Amino acid sequence: MGIESAPLLERFPFPFQGDSYRYSNNSTALVPPVCTDITPEYYEEIEEKRRLLELYPERTFQALPHTMEAQWEIMAMLMNELAMVHSNYFTLDKTGNRWTFYNRLLDEECTFVFGDCSTLPYEPLKFIGRHVQEDLIYLQQRDGDLYMDAGQLCFPANWSLAFDLGMTYLQFHSPVPIYSDSGLAEKVRGFLLRMEAGKPWTRLNWTLNVGPRLDTSTEAFDEWGAGKFGLNLDNVGQIMHFRTEDQRLFRIPGSNGILFSIHTHLLPFNQLIDNKVWANRFCKVLEDLPDPIAEYKGFISYKPLLIEYLRRYS
Repeated sequence: MGIESAPLLERFPFPFQGDSYRYSNNSTALVPPVCTDITPEYYEEIEEKRRLLELYPERTFQALPHTMEAQWEIMAMLMNELAMVHSNYFTLDKTGNRWTFYNRLLDEECTFVFGDCSTLPYEPLKFIGRHVQEDLIYLQQRDGDLYMDAGQLCFPANWSLAFDLGMTYLQFHSPVPIYSDSGLAEKVRGFLLRMEAGKPWTRLNWTLNVGPRLDTSTEAFDEWGAGKFGLNLDNVGQIMHFRTEDQRLFRIPGSNGILFSIHTHLLPFNQLIDNKVWANRFCKVLEDLPDPIAEYKGFISYKPLLIEYLRRYS
């Protein structure tokens, strides 16, 4: 089954609205309130997710035992959404607690008893994560704080789910320069703690990728880290990719936690420069970007090369 969509450059979520860099809580209300997108990259990305889940189970899925109720709630939310919003591709039939989920894109069907883990091949969060392009992180709210207590993470931007599991919001954001030190992290945590069910939010995060690899986990750094060496003006347009994460936040009312979904998009630089407004704007953002942020994002060593390339073509 084919998935119709606009060309990549037309649908890529470019994150910058201005010509300078500012660290802020850039969350906006999510309208419509939908967590999942289905793009032409679906087949390739689901295949890669499943490969990573099988090869590296501990680094791609973690869940503390007390999250099981929340996992079922999240799976139900996403299955209902897929069947309603993407009804050409997914169906959900319910007879009491006996549910049948059908994925037409993959020609897969699963019948299970809702709430009974023995009737599913995987834990609920891992099961539904195998059918959506988004990575899924669950933040449990308790004792006036947010804890990373579960997640399916196949496409991280240089971080580790296994390492961050159980940490508070401020703890797992502590490596981020300016964000943590300025007090903004505490303000965003307060914003998240006040989030209401039925009023989701979205934000765009960005970084850069050397090559089209989606899995840039810290555990696999030896596989992708060396790619940043050997870049030059002749090959940077083909090798370098702009990476945007479409991050969406939903209050899960039953468990009173937050679902944090991450849909990662990659755009090669040699396509980015086809949009002169974007190329020029991104060049100015890089010129304005503080070195600690460029270092944290991993491209401080070749930042001047990127600026030179963008100046040439913007």
